[in-house]
Amino acid sequence: MGSYEVSPSQALQTAIRFIKEGRMSAVKLEGGASMAPTIHRITQAGIPVLAHIGLTPQRQNALGGFRVQGKTTSSALALLEDARAVQEAGAFGIVLEAVPEGVATLVTKKLRIPTIGIGAGNGCSGQVLVQIDMVGNFPPGRFLPKFVKRYGDVWGEASKALQRYQEEVKSRQYPSKEHTYPMPERELEEFVRAVEVEEGRGVAQQIEFGGSAVVAGSGGAGV
Repeated sequence: MGSYEVSPSQALQTAIRFIKEGRMSAVKLEGGASMAPTIHRITQAGIPVLAHIGLTPQRQNALGGFRVQGKTTSSALALLEDARAVQEAGAFGIVLEAVPEGVATLVTKKLRIPTIGIGAGNGCSGQVLVQIDMVGNFPPGRFLPKFVKRYGDVWGEASKALQRYQEEVKSRQYPSKEHTYPMPERELEEFVRAVEVEEGRGVAQQIEFGGSAVVAGSGGAGV
C-alpha cells in the first residue's frame, strides 16, 4: 500500500523499479476505473499490467472487510465497468476475486482479455490460489476463505517428520551408518593410536611441569 496510489507518475516509477531491480516481467495492481489512468501510464511505458478488481485485499478496510463483491445488480454493473475500464487502459488480464460465479462468468464473456479467478467460480479464463493455502502449509485453526480447496497437508506431514527426527536423534537411531561417511579401518586405527600417543605426551608434560613447579617452590627465594 502506498507504492502506486498517489499518482500515475509514482506508479510508473515503482513499476520501473520492479522491472529493473526486481527483474519482473509485469506488475499487478488493485483497482478498477479509478486506476485506469495509472494502468494506461504504465502500459504506455511498455510495462505489462495485470489488473485486480472485486475484492481488493489492500483496500479491504474501505470495502468493509473481506467481503464478497458484486452481489447486487448495481455493484455487479460497477464491477463490469471496472473490468472494461482497465481493459481499455491496456491491462493484459484481470484478477477477479471474491465475486459471484454468475457475475464473473458474464464479465469474462464481455471482455477481450482473460480473467483469472480466485473465489469467482469456474467461468473465468483461469484460476489462482495462494500456494500455502492449497498445499495445507499452515497450522490448525487458521481461517480459510470459502473458495480455498486444500490439496494437501504439508503442515501435518512436516510436523510428523520433525517429530520422528526428534525421536530418532534422542534414541540415536539417526544418523545410522547409511547416513555417515566411512573411513578405511586401518586409517581409523592409526588415527586412534596417534591421538593416544599425543594424549600420553600431554600427560607426561603435565607431570614434568608439575614436578618443576614443586622443586622451584620448595627451594624458595633463597636458592
